[in-house]
Amino acid sequence: MASELNDASGNSVTDSPAGGVPNDGTGIVQLDSYLSPFKESLRSRYTKAQKWIKTIDETEGGMEKFTRGFEKYGFNVQDNGDVVYREWAPNALRAYLIGDFNGWNRDATPMTKNEYGVFEVVVPGKDGQPAIPHDSKLKVSFVAPNDHARQERIPAWITRVTQELNVSPVYDARFWNPPKDSRYVFKNKRPPKPLSARIYEAHVGISSPDPKVATYKEFTHNVLPRIKHLGYNVIQLMAIMEHAYYASFGYQINSFFAASSRYGFPDELKELIDTAHGMGITVLLDVVHSHASKNVLDGLNMLDNSDHLYFHEGAKGRHELWDSRLFNYGHHEVLRFLLSNLRFWMDEYQFDGFRFDGVTSMLYSHHGIGTGFSGGYHEYFGPGVDEEGVVYLMLANEMLHTLYPNVITIAEDVSGMPGLCVALSLGGIGFDYRLAMAVPDLYIKWLKEKQDIDWDMGNLTFVLTNRRHGEKTIAYAESHDQALVGDKSLLMWLCDAEMYTNMSIMSELTPVIDRGLAMHKMIRLVTHALGGEGYLNFEGNEFGHPEWLDFPREGNNNSFHYARRQFNLVDDQLLRYRFLNEFDSKMQWTEEKYGWLHSPQAYISLKHEGDKVIVFERAGLLWIFNWHPSNSFTDYRVGVEQEGTYRIVLSSDSKDFGGHGNVDESTRFFTTPFAWNNRKNFLQVYIPSRTAIVLALENTL
Repeated sequence: MASELNDASGNSVTDSPAGGVPNDGTGIVQLDSYLSPFKESLRSRYTKAQKWIKTIDETEGGMEKFTRGFEKYGFNVQDNGDVVYREWAPNALRAYLIGDFNGWNRDATPMTKNEYGVFEVVVPGKDGQPAIPHDSKLKVSFVAPNDHARQERIPAWITRVTQELNVSPVYDARFWNPPKDSRYVFKNKRPPKPLSARIYEAHVGISSPDPKVATYKEFTHNVLPRIKHLGYNVIQLMAIMEHAYYASFGYQINSFFAASSRYGFPDELKELIDTAHGMGITVLLDVVHSHASKNVLDGLNMLDNSDHLYFHEGAKGRHELWDSRLFNYGHHEVLRFLLSNLRFWMDEYQFDGFRFDGVTSMLYSHHGIGTGFSGGYHEYFGPGVDEEGVVYLMLANEMLHTLYPNVITIAEDVSGMPGLCVALSLGGIGFDYRLAMAVPDLYIKWLKEKQDIDWDMGNLTFVLTNRRHGEKTIAYAESHDQALVGDKSLLMWLCDAEMYTNMSIMSELTPVIDRGLAMHKMIRLVTHALGGEGYLNFEGNEFGHPEWLDFPREGNNNSFHYARRQFNLVDDQLLRYRFLNEFDSKMQWTEEKYGWLHSPQAYISLKHEGDKVIVFERAGLLWIFNWHPSNSFTDYRVGVEQEGTYRIVLSSDSKDFGGHGNVDESTRFFTTPFAWNNRKNFLQVYIPSRTAIVLALENTL
């Protein structure tokens, strides 16, 4: 079994794989024989990763020490109050630390440069206290070659930057050093790694119905209890790393070690994570190491006035679609910066892992631009692959899984690169999960182009189950990508204008709203049950959020109208949104009980194109979906392997979830020992149109 070999093999390039498989990066071929012709490429990247680890061991005293870069670079306060500041800037001739503390005197605090291009200065303490006041502003001032002009920059490792938009859009660096007795102390342990990842993808800033930027504190008090009620056990926080432009959705990072000040103070983010941990919820950071903001005044770009400090020089260092800079993953100091960055978020803020954004861009030298991936294996190896990017991701997973055994890493990759979620010792890239990016595309395409009666049951189940064997996948019906401007949420595709007129229970239940509610529930349930080993939902979509997401920008007169989530719609007992919310909650908590996400893939016994019925078994549950727009079926015969007495554990037709209550949920279903649809037994059910029911053996209730 592929998944067994993968699970038994160590997630490190220094481990030996299980099952006597070769220890040279080609073990992955045992999981997928189509990889046989590419053994050389597999060996090459594996060897490169091992070589980096050897180099780091020899020159830095090992990965554990190497990834504590934040204890060496940036600002570090000594016990005697001295502040040590270091910055890697080999191209600069001279450097000076300037700020409130020295009256912005450009010559008062010169730095010394060592042979590796690292500038350093010690600002002596006064009476055991730092001479640089907490939260005061500062910059590094470089003298650049050629013109000998001064260049003022924000330190690369700074942990706090703030923006005063009424003064300038450019960020200020701040010396963040609160008194020891007022620092946040974590109260709760990290929760155990969830067996099933049910992920709530959230953005702090939009987490309020009010037209404003919401805060960490508001999220902690108002949104965490909702997530707990819904039954999600993982939160994926977006747009936390400090980004220059709010409307970039957090994807143009300028200060990699700073938590965004838009939403409040660092301790308030720590409190958010700690409170989530107290609720048993794991918290992941949406990490952007695929590119960086091209900002010069407050980003990493041209820090020492060279084009190639953290990035590749020239065109290779620029992403033409994202208008951003691309990291040089083959450079020792860049590896220190990025790997230490991951470590910092784990240690300082107690995050539990990461969703790596833009992995496709990191894996290929063409960054996926103008490339439609056909699934041909030649696309995943050869000249189009950026081996340094692949090796960086291997090293990131190596470090994280070695230092934090319960860490979770998720890859966002549209290409379908094989081995992304295969153990490093087998020659994989070492992620825990990948995102199933084809699933939401299918729903939107069908809702746009097909009548319900033309939905193809075989194609639906194929897309939901078509994933790399042994590689864990996170399925979703819609994520933040589908909520952005120019697209619509699934409920909006289903109901459109009637969402504004007929979502009150005081108004008529129109055919459009009736269909919309029914399909919204079924789409989510079938995705949850068949689509993967994890499930993801974007904040607000669980209750059918009516409007798209659009951040304040020039094009909309800087309006917050669409940069918010209208939780007030769920709380209003007269609106039908609460039915979808409660169905979502029931779905998550039923998974918590039966654990289908961490069970083997489903056995599909029926895909009936005429009846529009799908039947499958997973985790001991029997799932029956009737997608037919008008036909209901009485005494519908379905096959089931396990004999016994079954009861309904979830019905999308329940009145609690906005259904019609046509399914009697007290019914007991008895199996008949007669083979049906390749299963040993059958039972008969009443299955109304556009309804899904889930049955479990009576003794498991």
